Amino acid sequence: MGFMKFVGDVGNLVGGKKPQASTDIEKHLVETFGDKIKDLQVVYLDGTVTLGGACDSQATKEKAVLLAGNLKGVSKVQFDNLTAPAAAETVEYYTIKSGDTLWKIARQFYNDGNKYPKIFEANKEVIKDPNLIFPGQQIRIPK
Repeated sequence: MGFMKFVGDVGNLVGGKKPQASTDIEKHLVETFGDKIKDLQVVYLDGTVTLGGACDSQATKEKAVLLAGNLKGVSKVQFDNLTAPAAAETVEYYTIKSGDTLWKIARQFYNDGNKYPKIFEANKEVIKDPNLIFPGQQIRIPK
């Protein structure tokens, strides 16, 4: 079963508030990804988001899961019915800790803090500003 757990009590807001309904999250994903996800279905119930549809790439699928999961009030994202072509690159996931910066994370994973733009580019739908990350947020780390 495909799912990821998230912190739940921290995260981004949708329209200045916690998501109240599946339509809030669906609108947020459509605004971010446009037609990169066909036949998108979103169900939001008791802190769990269930996603379905067909993504144009594995990267879009990963980012959609992270974008939904990094919303305040979301503690789990199920994505069994969210499909994508095989991955072009291998990534791992990282949960941001207090005191982290993208520079520190790049130094940890790449031994070079100056490679932080690689992490930002891999997460630009999830991280709008490289200086505004928060503890508990999950991001992709490309190899």
